[in-house]
Amino acid sequence: MPATPRRTRSDALQNRERLLEVAAEVFAQQGLDTAPAAIAKQAGVGVGTLYRHFPTREALIDAAYRRKLTRVCEEAADLLARHPAAEATRRWMEHFVDYATAKSGMSEALNAVIASGIDPYADSRALLTDAVAALLDAGARDGSLRSDVTSDDVLLLMGGIAYSVQHSTAEQARRLVDLLMDALTAR
Repeated sequence: MPATPRRTRSDALQNRERLLEVAAEVFAQQGLDTAPAAIAKQAGVGVGTLYRHFPTREALIDAAYRRKLTRVCEEAADLLARHPAAEATRRWMEHFVDYATAKSGMSEALNAVIASGIDPYADSRALLTDAVAALLDAGARDGSLRSDVTSDDVLLLMGGIAYSVQHSTAEQARRLVDLLMDALTAR
Protein backbone atom coordinates (compact mmCIF):
# COMPACT_ATOMS: atom_id res chain seq x y z
CA MET A 1 0.00 0.00 0.00
CA PRO A 2 1.54 3.33 -1.08
CA ALA A 3 2.22 5.86 1.63
CA THR A 4 -0.11 8.83 1.74
CA PRO A 5 1.81 12.10 1.36
CA ARG A 6 1.85 14.09 4.57
CA ARG A 7 0.16 17.44 4.53
CA THR A 8 2.34 20.36 5.43
CA ARG A 9 1.41 21.80 8.81
CA SER A 10 -0.17 25.24 8.75
CA ASP A 11 2.62 26.73 10.91
CA ALA A 12 5.20 25.35 8.45
CA LEU A 13 3.31 26.98 5.57
CA GLN A 14 3.19 30.26 7.48
CA ASN A 15 6.93 30.05 8.18
CA ARG A 16 7.60 29.42 4.49
CA GLU A 17 5.48 32.41 3.46
CA ARG A 18 7.21 34.69 6.00
CA LEU A 19 10.60 33.53 4.76
CA LEU A 20 9.64 34.27 1.16
CA GLU A 21 8.29 37.74 1.98
CA VAL A 22 11.35 38.69 4.03
CA ALA A 23 13.78 37.19 1.50
CA ALA A 24 12.21 39.09 -1.42
CA GLU A 25 12.43 42.36 0.51
CA VAL A 26 15.97 41.78 1.78
CA PHE A 27 17.40 40.60 -1.54
CA ALA A 28 15.76 43.57 -3.32
CA GLN A 29 17.27 46.02 -0.83
CA GLN A 30 20.63 44.43 -0.06
CA GLY A 31 21.36 42.00 -2.88
CA LEU A 32 23.36 38.88 -2.11
CA ASP A 33 25.21 40.39 0.85
CA THR A 34 22.66 39.26 3.44
CA ALA A 35 23.36 36.06 5.33
CA PRO A 36 20.56 33.48 5.30
CA ALA A 37 20.66 33.50 9.11
CA ALA A 38 19.70 37.20 9.08
CA ILE A 39 16.73 36.44 6.81
CA ALA A 40 15.62 33.64 9.12
CA LYS A 41 15.93 35.91 12.16
CA GLN A 42 13.97 38.72 10.51
CA ALA A 43 11.26 36.19 9.54
CA GLY A 44 11.11 34.99 13.14
CA VAL A 45 12.26 31.42 12.43
CA GLY A 46 15.41 29.43 13.03
CA VAL A 47 18.05 28.98 10.37
CA GLY A 48 17.23 25.25 10.34
CA THR A 49 13.67 26.09 9.28
CA LEU A 50 15.02 28.23 6.44
CA TYR A 51 17.29 25.43 5.18
CA ARG A 52 14.55 22.81 5.58
CA HIS A 53 12.39 24.80 3.14
CA PHE A 54 15.22 26.15 0.95
CA PRO A 55 18.42 24.08 0.97
CA THR A 56 20.39 26.71 -0.99
CA ARG A 57 20.43 30.48 -1.26
CA GLU A 58 19.50 30.11 -4.94
CA ALA A 59 16.45 28.01 -4.06
CA LEU A 60 15.33 30.74 -1.65
CA ILE A 61 15.84 33.53 -4.19
CA ASP A 62 14.02 31.56 -6.90
CA ALA A 63 11.07 30.77 -4.63
CA ALA A 64 10.86 34.38 -3.36
CA TYR A 65 10.84 35.76 -6.90
CA ARG A 66 8.22 33.26 -8.09
CA ARG A 67 6.00 33.94 -5.05
CA LYS A 68 6.12 37.70 -5.65
CA LEU A 69 5.28 37.25 -9.32
CA THR A 70 2.40 34.89 -8.52
CA ARG A 71 0.98 37.41 -6.06
CA VAL A 72 1.21 40.22 -8.61
CA CYS A 73 -0.64 38.08 -11.15
CA GLU A 74 -3.29 36.95 -8.63
CA GLU A 75 -3.94 40.60 -7.85
CA ALA A 76 -5.56 41.03 -11.29
CA ALA A 77 -8.47 38.74 -10.36
CA ASP A 78 -8.77 40.32 -6.91
CA LEU A 79 -8.93 43.81 -8.40
CA LEU A 80 -11.51 42.75 -11.00
CA ALA A 81 -13.70 41.39 -8.20
CA ARG A 82 -13.64 44.78 -6.43
CA HIS A 83 -13.45 47.37 -9.23
CA PRO A 84 -14.70 48.08 -12.75
CA ALA A 85 -12.34 46.68 -15.39
CA ALA A 86 -10.62 49.96 -16.35
CA GLU A 87 -9.98 50.87 -12.70
CA ALA A 88 -8.77 47.34 -11.94
CA THR A 89 -6.40 47.56 -14.92
CA ARG A 90 -4.96 50.90 -13.79
CA ARG A 91 -4.47 49.65 -10.23
CA TRP A 92 -2.86 46.43 -11.48
CA MET A 93 -0.46 48.40 -13.68
CA GLU A 94 0.57 50.53 -10.71
CA HIS A 95 1.04 47.36 -8.66
CA PHE A 96 3.12 45.84 -11.48
CA VAL A 97 5.38 48.90 -11.62
CA ASP A 98 5.97 48.63 -7.86
CA TYR A 99 6.77 44.93 -8.29
CA ALA A 100 9.12 45.56 -11.22
CA THR A 101 10.95 48.25 -9.27
CA ALA A 102 11.49 45.84 -6.37
CA LYS A 103 12.52 43.08 -8.79
CA SER A 104 15.19 45.30 -10.30
CA GLY A 105 16.78 45.41 -6.85
CA MET A 106 16.90 41.61 -6.94
CA SER A 107 18.75 41.50 -10.27
CA GLU A 108 22.09 40.50 -8.72
CA ALA A 109 20.40 37.75 -6.74
CA LEU A 110 18.43 36.51 -9.77
CA ASN A 111 21.63 36.47 -11.84
CA ALA A 112 23.15 34.16 -9.21
CA VAL A 113 20.14 31.87 -9.53
CA ILE A 114 20.50 31.76 -13.31
CA ALA A 115 24.23 31.02 -12.97
CA SER A 116 23.35 28.03 -10.77
CA GLY A 117 21.28 26.53 -13.61
CA ILE A 118 17.82 27.48 -12.35
CA ASP A 119 15.49 29.50 -14.61
CA PRO A 120 13.43 31.74 -12.32
CA TYR A 121 11.62 33.18 -15.34
CA ALA A 122 10.30 29.87 -16.70
CA ASP A 123 6.65 30.61 -15.89
CA SER A 124 6.76 34.42 -15.83
CA ARG A 125 5.46 35.13 -19.31
CA ALA A 126 2.47 32.79 -19.03
CA LEU A 127 1.47 34.12 -15.61
CA LEU A 128 1.72 37.75 -16.72
CA THR A 129 -0.04 37.11 -20.04
CA ASP A 130 -2.95 35.41 -18.26
CA ALA A 131 -3.28 38.25 -15.74
CA VAL A 132 -3.28 40.97 -18.41
CA ALA A 133 -5.64 38.96 -20.63
CA ALA A 134 -8.17 38.73 -17.78
CA LEU A 135 -8.04 42.51 -17.32
CA LEU A 136 -8.31 43.26 -21.04
CA ASP A 137 -11.12 40.74 -21.57
CA ALA A 138 -13.13 42.22 -18.70
CA GLY A 139 -12.61 45.71 -20.13
CA ALA A 140 -13.62 44.62 -23.62
CA ARG A 141 -16.77 42.97 -22.22
CA ASP A 142 -17.88 46.06 -20.29
CA GLY A 143 -16.82 48.41 -23.11
CA SER A 144 -14.31 50.38 -21.04
CA LEU A 145 -11.17 49.09 -22.79
CA ARG A 146 -10.29 48.58 -26.43
CA SER A 147 -10.77 45.06 -27.74
CA ASP A 148 -8.00 45.25 -30.35
CA VAL A 149 -5.08 45.32 -27.92
CA THR A 150 -3.28 42.12 -26.96
CA SER A 151 -1.72 41.06 -23.68
CA ASP A 152 1.66 41.05 -25.42
CA ASP A 153 1.18 44.69 -26.45
CA VAL A 154 0.41 45.72 -22.88
CA LEU A 155 3.25 43.66 -21.37
CA LEU A 156 5.76 45.18 -23.76
CA LEU A 157 4.61 48.68 -22.85
CA MET A 158 4.53 47.85 -19.13
CA GLY A 159 8.08 46.50 -19.41
CA GLY A 160 9.12 49.84 -20.89
CA ILE A 161 7.44 51.72 -18.07
CA ALA A 162 9.02 49.46 -15.45
CA TYR A 163 12.45 49.95 -17.04
CA SER A 164 12.03 53.71 -17.16
CA VAL A 165 11.18 53.88 -13.45
CA GLN A 166 14.72 52.72 -12.68
CA HIS A 167 15.95 55.94 -14.33
CA SER A 168 13.22 58.40 -13.37
CA THR A 169 10.67 59.10 -10.64
CA ALA A 170 7.55 57.41 -9.34
CA GLU A 171 5.59 60.46 -10.55
CA GLN A 172 6.79 59.91 -14.10
CA ALA A 173 5.82 56.23 -13.85
CA ARG A 174 2.27 57.29 -12.86
CA ARG A 175 2.14 59.63 -15.86
CA LEU A 176 3.29 56.82 -18.16
CA VAL A 177 0.60 54.51 -16.73
CA ASP A 178 -1.93 57.31 -17.37
CA LEU A 179 -0.76 57.53 -20.99
CA LEU A 180 -1.06 53.78 -21.43
CA MET A 181 -4.54 53.79 -19.89
CA ASP A 182 -5.54 56.60 -22.28
CA ALA A 183 -4.37 54.42 -25.16
CA LEU A 184 -6.31 51.41 -23.83
CA THR A 185 -9.55 53.26 -23.14
CA ALA A 186 -12.37 52.53 -25.60
CA ARG A 187 -13.63 55.64 -27.36
